Amino acid sequence: MSRLQRVREHLRRAYDSGRDTVRLAREESRPEPDPEVDFAPPPPEPDDVHHSTSSRDDAEVPHSLRIAAAWGWRLIVVGLVGWALLRFVGIISVVVIPLAVSLLLSALLAPAVGWFRRLRLPPSLATFLVLICGLAGVAGTLTLVITQFVNGLPQLTEGATAGIRTIQEWAKTGPLHLSDDQVNQAIDNAQDWINSNTASLTSTGIATAATVFEVLTGAILVLFSTFFFLRDGRKIWRFIVRLFPVNARWSLADAGDASWVTLGAYVRATVLVAFIDAVGIGIALVVLDIPFPFPLAALVFLGAFIPIIGASISGTVAVLVALVDQGWVIALIVLGAVILVQQVEGHVLQPLIMGRAVAIHPLAVIIGIASGVVLAGIIGALIAVPLIAVLNTGVRRLTRRRPEVPPTAVVVTGGGT
Repeated sequence: MSRLQRVREHLRRAYDSGRDTVRLAREESRPEPDPEVDFAPPPPEPDDVHHSTSSRDDAEVPHSLRIAAAWGWRLIVVGLVGWALLRFVGIISVVVIPLAVSLLLSALLAPAVGWFRRLRLPPSLATFLVLICGLAGVAGTLTLVITQFVNGLPQLTEGATAGIRTIQEWAKTGPLHLSDDQVNQAIDNAQDWINSNTASLTSTGIATAATVFEVLTGAILVLFSTFFFLRDGRKIWRFIVRLFPVNARWSLADAGDASWVTLGAYVRATVLVAFIDAVGIGIALVVLDIPFPFPLAALVFLGAFIPIIGASISGTVAVLVALVDQGWVIALIVLGAVILVQQVEGHVLQPLIMGRAVAIHPLAVIIGIASGVVLAGIIGALIAVPLIAVLNTGVRRLTRRRPEVPPTAVVVTGGGT
């Protein structure tokens, strides 16, 4: 051992000896414990019972209560965001409603635009031709409906007058056995109600006249929005997807494409079901010689866009017209025809046509329509079901697990493996 190593060894021993001396001195200077005083150490703090706790105090709260509280504040946040979104949509409803109608029309007309595009037509020309044909069909249908209604109005007025007289005679000679004074009193009460509500009816008419400009503005917005959705819909969607983080773009684009396919299938299936309903009820009206068969069939066609209840409500109008014009026997026959068509729709057409396009439970349809009516009236009932269908498909795609590539998979690049 060299001299330097011996010096280092002596220094280490001196340091260890000094440290032991200090430790012994501290132990000797510690006071003796008093037997009357409990010097038991405090119990150890409980460990966290779950990894989700952020402090030891949370461990004292039951796990089920913590889960309920976590769900509660998250639901409150989601509810506030939904309420704010509904308020915002209500404020700009003049813009939102035309855009929603434009999306429905675009989903309906997109296959026609694609057919023209396959004929090597420019995108703008193909879209313009489809819109012109669509506008011509709508204008022709409205002209035919209005013409038939104006021509048959005198006949309907005479039938209504005769129907009122029949009701008066039935009230006197029927099971009610009302006297002339009681019938006249009922008529006077109805007239007094109309007179007392004249102001409100007039104000409603004025308000309706004041919204003509908004209706025209909405129609123009629908026309232009439909044109650009049909021509540049894919570009617009890609631009929206690029606004999101890179990791979310693939899932969002896939969900959007699937939702658009669902919307198109729903709209085309609804048009087909509505056409079959209108043809069935229209044939019954023509056979029974009911006035306004084509306008009433057109009303059934439009009403069928509200699933389950739309065609039934519009068919009720046909029953009332038959009651006024032909009597209660023919009205009951028309009612039977409406019920038969609805049964065929509910048990054959809906499962066969609509079921392949959109798989939505009837309870969800009814709740969606009721909520749409409460929130936005007729427009809400019209767009409630397609909105539910689109959200159903989009959420399913977003929550679907992406397939993982096995670690042993061989990646093919350029010219080899």
